[in-house]
Amino acid sequence: MADNTGTLPNVDAVLDTTGLYCPEPIMLMHNKVRDMRPGQVLKVIATDPATTRDVPKFCQFLGHELLEQDTASENNYLYFIRLA
Repeated sequence: MADNTGTLPNVDAVLDTTGLYCPEPIMLMHNKVRDMRPGQVLKVIATDPATTRDVPKFCQFLGHELLEQDTASENNYLYFIRLA
């Protein structure tokens, strides 16, 4: 997993969870990945600081690959996830 390398992966779907707080971003991620195929990349946009902990755990638990995370901004967090 890279952390803000500057080269963002191509994405197949985007999930914007801006303004939502735990547990809603993770619940929406569960719903979104059900509609996607293995190998596809999901971009998640979040504003909840808890996602910096929850998204990596989500990926680890379900076997998805966290390709990239950009948590440098105080207000927005980006995650790129390749589905298992």
